[in-house]
Amino acid sequence: MTITLTSASLPASFRPKQRLGFNTRVSFNDDAGPAKGLRDGIELFRQAESLGYQSGWAYQRHFDHYLSSPLPFFAAVGQHTSRIRLGSAVIPMRYQDPILLAEAAGTTDLLVDCRLELAIATGVSAAFDAVFGAVDTDARTEAKRRQARFLSAISGEILHTVAEPGQGAPQGAELRVTPHSATLRSRIRQGSASLASAIQAAELGIGIISGTVLHDQDKDETFGNYQARIIEAFRTTWRNTWDTEPPSVAVAASILVGTTPELSSKYAAYDLERRTKGIGASRPKGALAPPSQPEGAQISPVFQGTPDQVIEAVFNDPGLAAADEIVLFLPPAFSLAENLRLLNDLAQTVAPALGWSPAL
Repeated sequence: MTITLTSASLPASFRPKQRLGFNTRVSFNDDAGPAKGLRDGIELFRQAESLGYQSGWAYQRHFDHYLSSPLPFFAAVGQHTSRIRLGSAVIPMRYQDPILLAEAAGTTDLLVDCRLELAIATGVSAAFDAVFGAVDTDARTEAKRRQARFLSAISGEILHTVAEPGQGAPQGAELRVTPHSATLRSRIRQGSASLASAIQAAELGIGIISGTVLHDQDKDETFGNYQARIIEAFRTTWRNTWDTEPPSVAVAASILVGTTPELSSKYAAYDLERRTKGIGASRPKGALAPPSQPEGAQISPVFQGTPDQVIEAVFNDPGLAAADEIVLFLPPAFSLAENLRLLNDLAQTVAPALGWSPAL
């Protein structure tokens, strides 16, 4: 029997979950191809909405068997859904033209009735400089520069005053990004994998989503303890900077509820794969083998077992306890049917005990 707790019996440090989401890479394999992967991705969002999930997030990865361009995908998903929030987790700013991204984001947000939640990142390597073009500074500095430009653009700020008429713009025209979505700036988050990135996000006035890889933690500090410290630093910095309550914090995690012996065995095997292969675990057929896990990085644990075991593990994890929203990280190599089973079992057997109520 699944544990059901009242608000009075929740652990003191545990924040009831306001929202439940999922994170997919919208992957595809060599056999079925990308078109089927994209269609399955749309169906995943549609079914998640029917289960009461409040958010769905899609990861961006270039040059591989995953979604490389989230915004047109979200525009398509928006035609098949009406309520679920559509989030990117995450878009690395180093390889984005900030003005073109602002235009695409504004267009997409209006098409989906202002349900877009963009998570962006400034911590990225220079691995694709040969493709996207090298810059005069390091990748992180360039990413932060582009992030600042992007935030200005989606805020509706004047980007340029025309000195010489041309391209339909008269002399003296003040150029702003159009179409402009007035509330999009309030729905921007930063993917925070470290204390510094969380503090930076709070200072910029944008929210955070914490993922399944963290870095720059103290020696011997557990993943959950460091994640909780990141969240607390974000909230403290936000209050000190803006003198308001911070926005909700989302945390992505592998939470696999084994409702049958067969599923428990499958999820235990995935857990072992994550612990032995790290970020290289669960790749669709044909996907590139990632490099070794970055030195000093930590990968999140897999919370798997029976519903009661999973509930207890979530309660006792400092990072998940501190979050306002839990985002289920879906194994990239799982099929649509396997992912839908994960979504259903989490929503039915575990999430209600975490204080969550479906949006129906």
